[in-house]
Amino acid sequence: MNYRNISLFGMIFLFLIIVGFSQSWNVAFGLLNLCLLSAIMALGVNIQWGYAGLFSIGTVGFVALGGVAAVVTSMPPVEEAWRTGGPGILTAMLTAIITIIAATQIWKRVSAGIIRNLLMIAVLVGGFFLFRGMLDPAAAIIEKINPAGEGYLGGLGLPVIFSWLVGGLFAAGAAWVIGKISLGLRADYLAIATLGIAEIIIAVIKNEDWLTRGVKNVIGIPRPTAYEVDLQKSETFINNVNWLGMEVIEASSLYVKFSYGILFVIVLAIILWMSEKALNSPWGRMMRAIRDNEEAAEAMGKDVTKRHLQVFILGSAVCGIAGAMMTSLDGLLTPQSYQPLRFTFLIWVMVIVGGSGNNWGAVLGGFLLWFFWIEVEPMGHWILSILTSGMAEGSSLKEHLLDSAAHMRLITMGAILLLTLRFAPKGLIPEK
Repeated sequence: MNYRNISLFGMIFLFLIIVGFSQSWNVAFGLLNLCLLSAIMALGVNIQWGYAGLFSIGTVGFVALGGVAAVVTSMPPVEEAWRTGGPGILTAMLTAIITIIAATQIWKRVSAGIIRNLLMIAVLVGGFFLFRGMLDPAAAIIEKINPAGEGYLGGLGLPVIFSWLVGGLFAAGAAWVIGKISLGLRADYLAIATLGIAEIIIAVIKNEDWLTRGVKNVIGIPRPTAYEVDLQKSETFINNVNWLGMEVIEASSLYVKFSYGILFVIVLAIILWMSEKALNSPWGRMMRAIRDNEEAAEAMGKDVTKRHLQVFILGSAVCGIAGAMMTSLDGLLTPQSYQPLRFTFLIWVMVIVGGSGNNWGAVLGGFLLWFFWIEVEPMGHWILSILTSGMAEGSSLKEHLLDSAAHMRLITMGAILLLTLRFAPKGLIPEK
């Protein structure tokens, strides 16, 4: 038994308990749920980088696709939108699929040369204009339908739990397309491609109102748990809360957060168990061999590009699942919230600090970095309040220092990363 690793996780939970006593248990449980989601995202990036050495910086795009999946799967359909603009949207999508298939067949069946290039250009350009010609009128019709509350197609009205799996499928599909284009080339091409595709995904979510209402946001996404309002009206719940001596409003919020926490722990445990099984299997040993020396692995008959595609899809799917879970937790989709700083850079820091190539390290990094990402600002304000307590009230220097507490977040992240690279370059829980 590794007591060092146990003590590191124990330290994180001790921090959460301190937050519960010093701030509130609502804050502590909300923080725990986001730590669990960050750990799942870190596992996805660790599968790509820690297993196979794939440098993908498009994590934010896969997380955003998970958010779209929550809308498309669980929101009720807008019947008028489907009736008036739905056929046009479906026809446009079918046209896009036929265009892609036709271009692929031309590439495979026609000999390389100017004729193939001209045919490819003609099919792709013609298909694009045909696609837009069908999509734009249908989208305009849909977006005019009650734009204040709807203005989009809606979803399938299925339980939101299904959207977590759909989010993984959406992200895996996007990863397959990116991987087919970029894998097999130099590593920097993959980084460029994932960065570009992620920005395209965010731009589509922000601008295609017919799909996700764009910057008007989608609110009221169904929950997999009870609602606080319903709990506050339940006589059984009220009686139990009174027996415990708690306030009904606070208890209902804690109950909902605790319910989410149980679901998130189950998903994290399943993904972690499967990741560990894969890492310690012959497949996992092969992936690490490819990561450490691609030329040697290829010389032994391993299809490096195929294996890279597999692991890239798996890691992206995990990030998509986490994205759908986060949107169902928030209960709304806000495209503006998908920032690379939060959903790419910070996730990478989690993997590096926790321990690249070690699943438990990625989970630890997810908990540790997200805790400090949230709590370092109030902690910084508390520390600066003590340091400036001797200064005169109204002092410009004191006000400046207290206002600077908001900047403690980025400073702390950079400091943690630098200290880790200096004193634990393989992470807090390094790869065995």
